[in-house]
Amino acid sequence: MSASIRVSGLVKRFGGLTALAGVELVAQPGEVLGIIGVNGAGKTTLMNCICGIYRPDEGRVMIGDRETTGLTPHEVAKLGIGRTFQIPRVFRRMSLIDNLLVPVLNRSEPDVVLIERAESMLERMRLIDLRHNFSEELSGGQQKLLEMARMLMPEPRVVMLDEPFAGVHPTLCRFMIEQIESIAAAGKTVLLISHDLTSIYQLSHRVAALNEGRVIAEGSVDQIRSDAAVIEAYLGA
Repeated sequence: MSASIRVSGLVKRFGGLTALAGVELVAQPGEVLGIIGVNGAGKTTLMNCICGIYRPDEGRVMIGDRETTGLTPHEVAKLGIGRTFQIPRVFRRMSLIDNLLVPVLNRSEPDVVLIERAESMLERMRLIDLRHNFSEELSGGQQKLLEMARMLMPEPRVVMLDEPFAGVHPTLCRFMIEQIESIAAAGKTVLLISHDLTSIYQLSHRVAALNEGRVIAEGSVDQIRSDAAVIEAYLGA
């Protein structure tokens, strides 16, 4: 089952700093919505509010027809929201197989079925030969693939990716792009944060540009590339 995601009037403050100032965004099933902006624009804060790490001060988050504003991260995850992080948060002293089994521990499916799914996911990510290794033995790029595989294990409806290409070898980056395209083609809603504008422009159906906690432009790749406010935010007046 797929689900849209809608953010309405989202505000998040940290003391006297307003990190999000009334953000409005909508992403539909099968769509990759790229989110760009300079450091401090509010991109990761937005993602943290959607997935429950932060509680917004104002505004609403809707997943499909369900409001998720203020829910805890595990409650949001149960509704079908998957998330990766800029720095992979793998279980370093656990095998790759065990890393993938963690998010499905409470499933009623037989262990053999879950293990087969985990092995299939590792095969998809080209990690199957390392399935019994500790995840700390992987390279940084491989850990990003492992985290992506773990996120997909519970079959989320919405996928949020925070800087998946940061520090990744170009060959692996191309492979990750193929995986993200496959995720969207399967009907999932994808929110993609990245400073790699080449990859963002290649993948995104639409792009939203943030600056100082506000959406300053939203539209097609061509519209964003030529938008004066986006050019000024990145390059200066």
